[in-house]
Amino acid sequence: MTGAVVLSIRNLNKNYRRGPEIVHALRNVSFDLIQGEVVALVGPSGSGKTTLLNILCGWDRPDGGEIAWNDQSGDHYDWAATSIVPQRLGLVEELTIYENVELPLALAGNQETDVAQRIKSLLEALGLDHISNHHPGEASLGEQQRTALARALVGGPRLLLADEPTGHQDAESERAVFRSLRSHASRGGTCLVATHNIDAIRYCHRPLRVDDGRVTVEARAKDSDLERELSPFAPHPEQHDGDEE
Repeated sequence: MTGAVVLSIRNLNKNYRRGPEIVHALRNVSFDLIQGEVVALVGPSGSGKTTLLNILCGWDRPDGGEIAWNDQSGDHYDWAATSIVPQRLGLVEELTIYENVELPLALAGNQETDVAQRIKSLLEALGLDHISNHHPGEASLGEQQRTALARALVGGPRLLLADEPTGHQDAESERAVFRSLRSHASRGGTCLVATHNIDAIRYCHRPLRVDDGRVTVEARAKDSDLERELSPFAPHPEQHDGDEE
């Protein structure tokens, strides 16, 4: 499912001073995010991926350029429609895995009758149902990372920004992550996933390649190819024994 432009980014620039040196973190970055897509933001460490996500989620400001959401620009974001999976996961240690996923709904005063089933379905899809009553400290880093993703997805955000969401996943868990992202996109959500893992491109509708602060937009993949990659019968890449620690 693809639709209208959700976010338009035009000529974004961001510079930092490192002693006497000026670091050009983003250089005239322009692209659109479309409803119903999972987009890979691919590049090596230090290429500008996290800087771009920090600007898109409002944690940092660009030095120039425009970000337009629903024909509005600047600070007129619909923040309630945006979810973030940061590298520092921010799970609440005193809450269980289930309660961490439930937290944004509880804070929003969500009274929908299907909340419990929605959380249960997400935990099952991400392989977390067997530890739903555990605390984050009792889970592996991979399980904690998937918990943060479930927490970001549970409210059905219009835009989800994820910074290296598969950095601690084995091959099968990585596929589960992208199945969940693709499922969200099929319901009209949009996901921008920053990763240094080139292999992740095959699970996404299209890549944005980042190099030295510049973004190159590439063509959209065929839906049939994407479905084949996430099929349980597709060849698996080399797997590890469980989540990485």
